[in-house]
Amino acid sequence: MKYRGIFFDFDYTLGDATEAIVTGFLYGLHTMGYQTMPTRAEIRDTVGLVLRDGFTQLTGERDEAKRDRFVQLYRSVCTPVQIATTKLCDGCEDLLARLRAQGVRLALVSSKPSYILSEILKARGVYDRFDSIIGPDQVPRPKPDPAGILRTLEATGLAPEEVLYCGDTVIDAQAGQNAGVDFCAVLNGVTPAPAFDPYPHVHIAPDLPELQSWLWKEGLV
Repeated sequence: MKYRGIFFDFDYTLGDATEAIVTGFLYGLHTMGYQTMPTRAEIRDTVGLVLRDGFTQLTGERDEAKRDRFVQLYRSVCTPVQIATTKLCDGCEDLLARLRAQGVRLALVSSKPSYILSEILKARGVYDRFDSIIGPDQVPRPKPDPAGILRTLEATGLAPEEVLYCGDTVIDAQAGQNAGVDFCAVLNGVTPAPAFDPYPHVHIAPDLPELQSWLWKEGLV
């Protein structure tokens, strides 16, 4: 077994909360008085960023009070909807079950707050699959800073060379590189395969079933 641990991003890697995310963004922006609303595709392009940075990407606004206000408005609407409606990506439950049965340590390192992740996972019945759940609320700096992955390595007792990190954005690829762990891209989101070319990666999986097939075919778990 090469990988004793596999760490995952969540949004567009293991789960899809698009409807709730779009609803939250539109509510926050409308309530703050913005007249021109971003498209669904533009909002999806912010997934992987922490909320404040997603707001800034769409509006250009950098005032911290306004960024904080947006986060408050967004979460007032989005959080309960996410918990109720987030879907796991195809193949997620089977992949997690097989890895767990194999004795692989599983963790989440996400840009979504840990308390929201925990509630989503409990609602989907997969919370107990994970040894560690880390969000930006638990580390001093979000991805691509390696703090989340490094804290998870410490929590699981694993060395970097024993871990594969799987994510859907170049932010995830950069975080893996910065932490010194192997990285696998998963193309469940909006980032195309060529975008990962500049970053070290051991595989690019079009979806989770293919990721599972690759792991077992190569004897990595």
